[in-house]
Amino acid sequence: MFISLRWSSASLLFVSAVCCLSAPRAAGDDWPQWGGPKRDCVWHEDGIVDTFPTDGLLPRVWSVPVAEGYSGPAVAEGRVFLSDRVVEGEFERLLCFDAETGKEIWKHQDFVRYTASYPAGPRATPVVDENRVYFIGTEGDMRCLDVADGSVLWQKNFRKDFGTELPIWGMAASPLVDGQKLITLVGGTENGLVICFDKVTGKEIWRSLNDPVVGYCPPIIYEFGGRRQLIIWHPSAVSSLDPETGKVLWEIPWTIRAGLCVPMPRKLDDRLFLTSFYEGPRMLQVGAESAEVLWKGNGTDEQHTDKLHSIMPTPVVTAENIFGVCSYGQLRCLNTETGDRVWESLEATGSGRWWNAFIVPQGGRYFLHNEQGDLIIADLSQAGYKEISRAKLIEPTRPVMRRMTIWSHPAFAMKSVFARNDKELVRVNLAK
Repeated sequence: MFISLRWSSASLLFVSAVCCLSAPRAAGDDWPQWGGPKRDCVWHEDGIVDTFPTDGLLPRVWSVPVAEGYSGPAVAEGRVFLSDRVVEGEFERLLCFDAETGKEIWKHQDFVRYTASYPAGPRATPVVDENRVYFIGTEGDMRCLDVADGSVLWQKNFRKDFGTELPIWGMAASPLVDGQKLITLVGGTENGLVICFDKVTGKEIWRSLNDPVVGYCPPIIYEFGGRRQLIIWHPSAVSSLDPETGKVLWEIPWTIRAGLCVPMPRKLDDRLFLTSFYEGPRMLQVGAESAEVLWKGNGTDEQHTDKLHSIMPTPVVTAENIFGVCSYGQLRCLNTETGDRVWESLEATGSGRWWNAFIVPQGGRYFLHNEQGDLIIADLSQAGYKEISRAKLIEPTRPVMRRMTIWSHPAFAMKSVFARNDKELVRVNLAK
């Protein structure tokens, strides 16, 4: 999920078998939703390169032209799905490519007039489930399309159908498939912040929560106290819902300035970690029907930070340490138990407001994709940041704060990385 400044991001995670495809099944894992097959922002494949070529040139499998957008790609069953926006004609599109060749298989487009700030294309990563792909556009147009040919199976318009008041940077939260359900941030009236649909028919199953601001954080299901809980972090609270009914299990009030709840909450045992741009972090201890704050940041705003004030990237939480990018580009390590800062480094990111990098664990090390288009292999530990290898993955194309940026999360699948800017989508082979 990527919210644009979108002061974003904001920038989730999912798996299923896709039916009725003409392309053959490719070797390796898929990345069929925000955050990957397990929605955990982890690259689970092995057999990946130890270092990049010494000349810094990554082995591109293919490159295809695309239009502008912030959303990341989804990869499933030999196909790649990416949303973009064509400014001339004001078309919002979902594109489907052959993952082996980059050849376009189909495209779906609709006329959509943007009103959101930072109108450079869709934010939410598409979600692939069986023979369907779900796509939420910036202005709140949700479509369920047939994977085989892009035909519309059902669709909703959040503003017309549910009375949604569009957030300033548009709809950014990628939806969540859970069994027969599609759980989505809608921001509708009459208890409609979160709405659960039948994923096949689009029929409403339940709705829950009121909040005048939608926010941008993707929904996620974790188990606490032996109970599956749907975690919804929205601009007035962190809420836990029963995924089957939408009933509120517990809630921690937390007012988030500008609605900037973006990074996905991270679970560690019976704890839940969250981080926001202005208000900083909180660590919660969670039970089956209750939660309490264990520790929180003491920073006063995004310039005066003691722990972690992330605007877009979802942090990595381990038993010992938390790794994430703070509000001015500082890659930081916190002590998980106390939240105390262990170290910080600007080597991977650079320094400036909203500078960022996405952090993806793989095989005991970390892949970082920074907003300058670099792909980095690094060791992150309590001892510090140790860079192993770096290469240019794709050129930054979006001007922000007098610099060129990329605010789109790549997909790691088929022993490759799939990345986009406002001009092209590329596949780079990272197999040994």
